[in-house]
Amino acid sequence: MRENIIIGLTLITALPMAAREKQQKHPNLIFVITDQLRNDVFGCRGDEIARTPNIDRFKSESADFTNAVAVTPVSAAARASLFTGKYTSSTGMVINELRLNPNQRAWGHVLTENGYNTSYIGKWHLYGTCSEHHQDECAFIPKGPDRLGFDGEWKAYNFHHNNMNSYYYEDKKEKIYYGEGTYEPEEQFKMAGCSLERLCKEKKPFALFLSIGVPHDPWTKDNVPEKYYNRYKEVPFILPSNWSDVPDKYMDRNANPVKWITYWKQNIPEMKRVYYSMVSSIDDYMGELMDKVSKLGLDENTIIVFFSDHGEMFGENGRIFKMIFYDSAAKVPFMIRWKGKILPGQEIEACLNTPDIMPTLLGMMQLPIPEAVEGMDLSPLALGRKCKEPDFAFMQGMGHTFQWKDGHEWRSVRDKQYTYAKYLVDGKEFLFDNINDPKQTRNLVAEPKFARTLIEKREQMAFKMKELNDKFKPCSWYRGRWVDENRCIQASAKGYFGR
Repeated sequence: MRENIIIGLTLITALPMAAREKQQKHPNLIFVITDQLRNDVFGCRGDEIARTPNIDRFKSESADFTNAVAVTPVSAAARASLFTGKYTSSTGMVINELRLNPNQRAWGHVLTENGYNTSYIGKWHLYGTCSEHHQDECAFIPKGPDRLGFDGEWKAYNFHHNNMNSYYYEDKKEKIYYGEGTYEPEEQFKMAGCSLERLCKEKKPFALFLSIGVPHDPWTKDNVPEKYYNRYKEVPFILPSNWSDVPDKYMDRNANPVKWITYWKQNIPEMKRVYYSMVSSIDDYMGELMDKVSKLGLDENTIIVFFSDHGEMFGENGRIFKMIFYDSAAKVPFMIRWKGKILPGQEIEACLNTPDIMPTLLGMMQLPIPEAVEGMDLSPLALGRKCKEPDFAFMQGMGHTFQWKDGHEWRSVRDKQYTYAKYLVDGKEFLFDNINDPKQTRNLVAEPKFARTLIEKREQMAFKMKELNDKFKPCSWYRGRWVDENRCIQASAKGYFGR
């Protein structure tokens, strides 16, 4: 009898221990997603204007993937790739304001099925079917398959970019406002802190995704708190050194030559002031979040990622906004911190692309990677080990940012030194040496010295397009073939999505 009691007590006390062991085996994840944040606007990147002490400190404690790029430098496409581990031609998210097909294995499914508590806070941008972003029918994501497995806490919206006095949704189609005088990113970071307090008390690993809408435009003084604007109020902002008075003819918007001079040339310096103000706000809140993680004792069992979906051109190379292969739009910050597991301060030059992020994090968390994932697991690199890595990153410009307009399609490959790109409309090619020409102003395509490099890049692009069944079609070709009349994605280069 005594033996039975001892055995019973042993089994009972072993259960909490098993739960703790599971939590140790599968670490927590905090994934911070910023919107339109360039890779170079931090003090740790050498920017003398930026005031980013907390992000600089985060980099010093992290593995920094210095060649990370966005597979398609526009929000919805990049996010579709992030959550599925697939290329844009395989998600079908060829432009913004489409609804992602939910019949595919996504990150949230893996987390939920493996016992994780999930929390999603902020912008989603995978459920859009209209341009009236504040309508409930467009902004509210119902509980169910369209949340891609994020079945836990949900405080989100499809997308908007009004930062002051804004709102989110939970499980009802009713806007929940932060309140008068509030700044959305600050409120979202506060909610994340409250979520961490709750999640760390539950004996399960958790994954918290915090998706904030800054520093996306509009870059107006009234879209950021005055205290952040005042940090840069007296700082002179100038046009970039590679500014051109002639806009890029391939740009999908704002290519009017007159407006380029009378509006953009006049206003970019002030817009950059607001942009840097928004970046400073992110920096403050990141510092507070890191303090919260330490206070809750989560440092050593929590992977923390700082990331952006794409960058911003700000007049460089004759362009504004994104959706282009130039580094200012395509390169993104991707830093991973895991105290005690990741060697702090390391810089990793691997050609990491958006589809690689999901398998890389799942690999670090020792979770299964879905068979349909097209990216590579580069987790050994972050953990200080060698592994097979991509020879290049393949990027896809499928068309206009959000309209069914042709003439802007491109494909590109980027390795550790060169960027090669080609436009569909006229076959124009570009080749840049990103080490010796970081502003990407000198096209090397016609220079005999680089003929072999050009051939190699063409072959790499052709290989990847064949592998993905990417036919390089005009933007309007996908309408009616992959996307129905309601802007819902039904198919991709890999065929129709199942049920």
